[in-house]
Amino acid sequence: MAILPSSFLSQQQTAAADAETLSKPRRTLAATGLNHALHDGYTDLIYVLLPVWQAEFALSYGLLAVMRGLYSGAMAGLQIPVGRLAERIDGKILLALGTMVAALGYVLAGLSGSVVGLGLALLVSGAGASTQHPLASAAVSRAYGEAARGPLGIYNFSGDLGKAALPALTAMLLVITSWRHALLLVAVAGMLVALCLALLMPAVGKGFAHKSAAATAQGARRGRGGFSWLLAIGILDSAVRMGFLTFLPFLLRDKGASLPTSGVALAMLFIGGATGKFTCGWLGARVGTIRTVLLTEGGTAALILAVLLLPLIPAIIVLPLLGVALNGTSSVLYGTVPELTSPDRTERAFALFYTGTIGSGATAPVLYGLLGDALGPPLATAATAATALAICPLALMLASHLADERRAR
Repeated sequence: MAILPSSFLSQQQTAAADAETLSKPRRTLAATGLNHALHDGYTDLIYVLLPVWQAEFALSYGLLAVMRGLYSGAMAGLQIPVGRLAERIDGKILLALGTMVAALGYVLAGLSGSVVGLGLALLVSGAGASTQHPLASAAVSRAYGEAARGPLGIYNFSGDLGKAALPALTAMLLVITSWRHALLLVAVAGMLVALCLALLMPAVGKGFAHKSAAATAQGARRGRGGFSWLLAIGILDSAVRMGFLTFLPFLLRDKGASLPTSGVALAMLFIGGATGKFTCGWLGARVGTIRTVLLTEGGTAALILAVLLLPLIPAIIVLPLLGVALNGTSSVLYGTVPELTSPDRTERAFALFYTGTIGSGATAPVLYGLLGDALGPPLATAATAATALAICPLALMLASHLADERRAR
């Protein structure tokens, strides 16, 4: 019997190890992307169900807002505790458990017989969803290391796919079955995604497992002040996006758009937004964070003013490009979080970042709405453009904390 040379066996083992090393990041990105699509779909399908719940439980608009707020409040409020917990428990385990809890919440919602039961179910589901953003972002960041900007953009984009698919699927299910049965089917999908995470996703590791004195000292030097600037940019960027979306339907109406035309216009904006999330992460990796942020925020301000001033048809034509600029900054910012934190604090940093941006997205429409009551929608919309421009000096302040910007100088 022929005996294979040891050198040949060594080459085979090396090739297998290299293939495994390449497959782990891809498996991580695929699993977290699927999970992101599910959770963002879970978040937005509530909008489809609000009219159904209003008819079922005779809810006022105020109570409907409370139902929506229970889910988003639990999701936002628990992200920082989840980030701290991930320093002691493998992020993969927490992601799978969180997805199971989110799905269980929808099971309970489907079984609920009262408003109180429905509210508690949404709290449970929102609590499960709190694991998704900080832990999945940190998992992708760790899997790809310094090359994580582009993959984080893909991860960010995957959420838009879920927002488009799951609410639409739920709306179709409501035509052929009751909302309770539809939620049970949606929950089954969540359980299957949790199973995929448990079986297919590589281990992430605990935050403390990535800690070393040198890495922590380096992260502290890079992150001193830098993360605060990044968080401020993220909060203002989210405020611009949600503030503009608050007024866009009214601007289109005042330009003479019918309801179907407004729907098409919004769809064009969202398509542009999804494209921006996908492309700007890669753009940030190639031309630098600061240049990309200046480009997207400057473009956002200019295009918001264009939508304000142009007639209906040209304004609609501009909307896809505005969507790219409006949403593209977020992918660049997500990709910058790991550079400004030490490796053992990645989950905590993402948790704080997402809490700030989600909280800003919830409060900004209220603040801009009050401004709109006082000054009118056009001037309030112009204020969102001014907010986008206000981000530019903050981006310049951030530049000194980023290694790629220092090298570019």
